Amino acid sequence: MRSEQEAIRAIELYGDTVTKICMVYLKNRADTEDIFQTVFLKYATNSPAFTSDEHEKAWIIRVTINACKDFLKSFFQSKVTTTDQINEQLARVAPEDHDLIRSVLALPKNYREVIYLFYYENYSAVEIAELLGKNVNTIYTRLARAKEKLKAALGDEWE
Repeated sequence: MRSEQEAIRAIELYGDTVTKICMVYLKNRADTEDIFQTVFLKYATNSPAFTSDEHEKAWIIRVTINACKDFLKSFFQSKVTTTDQINEQLARVAPEDHDLIRSVLALPKNYREVIYLFYYENYSAVEIAELLGKNVNTIYTRLARAKEKLKAALGDEWE
């Protein structure tokens, strides 16, 4: 079990990343907060010894993605969708970014996750492939297709 200081340090370092990943998957503040707690509770109680800060961050991202996927697999979550969730989040974003956020959130999940990890977390395609357990060529394909969809939706505003 990790000390309270280690848990606080991890929350300070990776809390933003966990929140953003959860928002990409869940599109809901309340569910994001639940998964946030789950991730850092798991970190405090069950995490392995890390060889580096990058290893620790990768572990936290992987646990966050898995927790989000598990949550979304639940019967209720797979059957219920509300537009209020998206509107609630857009109210917190700068008006000039609304179109971009809507377009990214409208992408299929596989495209949303690679766009987020590539552009917001600055991971390379090779690193994303490792994080998601996918072939690197699959990641390149998803990135290319996501960019095409965003360009079609946003025109010259994208890239």
